[in-house]
Amino acid sequence: MGDVLKKVPVREQAPKVRAANFEEVCLGYNQDEAMEEAVRCINCKNAKCITGCPVSINIPGFISAVKEGNIKEAYNVISESSSLPAICGRVCPQESQCEGKCIRGIKGEPVSIGKLERFVADWARDNDVKPPAPASSNGHKVAVIGSGPAGLTCAGDLAKMGYDVTIFEALHEPGGVLVYGIPEFRLPKSDVVAKEVENVKSLGVKLETNVIIGKSTTIDELMNDEGFEAVFIGSGAGLPMFMGIPGENANGVFSANEYLTRNNLMKAFREDYDTPIARGKKVAVVGGGNVAMDAARTALRLGAEVHIVYRRSEAELPARVEEVHHAKEEGIIFDLLTNPIEILVDENDAVKGMKCIRMELGEPDASGRRRPVEIPGSEFELELDTVIMSLGTSPNPLISSTTIGLDINKRKCIIADEETGKTSKDGVYAGGDAVTGAATVILAMGAGKAAAKGIDEFLKNR
Repeated sequence: MGDVLKKVPVREQAPKVRAANFEEVCLGYNQDEAMEEAVRCINCKNAKCITGCPVSINIPGFISAVKEGNIKEAYNVISESSSLPAICGRVCPQESQCEGKCIRGIKGEPVSIGKLERFVADWARDNDVKPPAPASSNGHKVAVIGSGPAGLTCAGDLAKMGYDVTIFEALHEPGGVLVYGIPEFRLPKSDVVAKEVENVKSLGVKLETNVIIGKSTTIDELMNDEGFEAVFIGSGAGLPMFMGIPGENANGVFSANEYLTRNNLMKAFREDYDTPIARGKKVAVVGGGNVAMDAARTALRLGAEVHIVYRRSEAELPARVEEVHHAKEEGIIFDLLTNPIEILVDENDAVKGMKCIRMELGEPDASGRRRPVEIPGSEFELELDTVIMSLGTSPNPLISSTTIGLDINKRKCIIADEETGKTSKDGVYAGGDAVTGAATVILAMGAGKAAAKGIDEFLKNR
């Protein structure tokens, strides 16, 4: 038995090795390691970790089962609350959620809840354990738009209640941001995402790909002509933002969204896929969130020297601490307190560099973070051949513009009640990035869960 104040270390690929491949960085716990880590949980009566989890998993309950070596029971406990445990165990910001509330963390390191969840989910997959079968059908039809984390969660929860659920996905593969946005080295597609989607389908959920709501059909047609009594919109936020600086339309400037989609969904990193992608030699990624880290670490694996250009300091980086740590270990250069002011282009309208200015932190802005202020006369140039803009995304207005009576705000996000997901249109619910703008996988799942409950209440009380 190790030191109960410290987490059982998790095995990882060595930085120099993983920087040249797309295999998963974190190797996870084996059963002995998981059981040793589970012993660190003190099984609080007032478990604050549960309140820190957006989908309210019974964390002490599943960890107690791991302690006893009953991994199937641990999986059943998690499955009561979550449809995507293998995904959450990998990409959730546990440090600011469940682990951030862990009592063990007051005097030592919190219990490694995320790694334990991942172990349980992977064990269930390897042993072909499926989530418990749903209730018998209640005869009500519900449509779910989008097969990302919000849509999969809402569909899974509704199916468990006995609803006849069909998911409509615009792309040719299900998974939403889980397949197009998050790289293979953080979230394997065939071993993890595809299997989690299959688990949701095993609950009786039907899934139709290549259906673009707003073009192939509309929400009004689904409800008026196809017999769906309620609709959940979980279509995400896939519309990238740019800075509006000179040179931004040059060849060699990409949104992180496009860059990651080419690599993750269209497998550009594999030699046996004929997908064009810019394999730059010197790449700058503008932004400091998880998506920026994903794009930077992808460009590195494609052979580039990579710079993260971010206008605030390291303390303000919005990315997970683990992602920043991994990026630094792999050799990514951080140009902090730096802001681009122009992209420099050659005679062929291709990127040749970026003009930047140094920044300093002034007074806090509306978000509470100190506002970056330019330092006059501090301009300098970075020599580059590729720039990836990772400044956030907003929802595509296609669905809202083709649905009668659906209110949106000035950011083009659908207006929905936080507790129930209810929108301005009767029978239509929404959640995830389509409502909040770009956020985390687990918050989208929480919104999908809340909306499933809201839809159930709505259809029961009609």
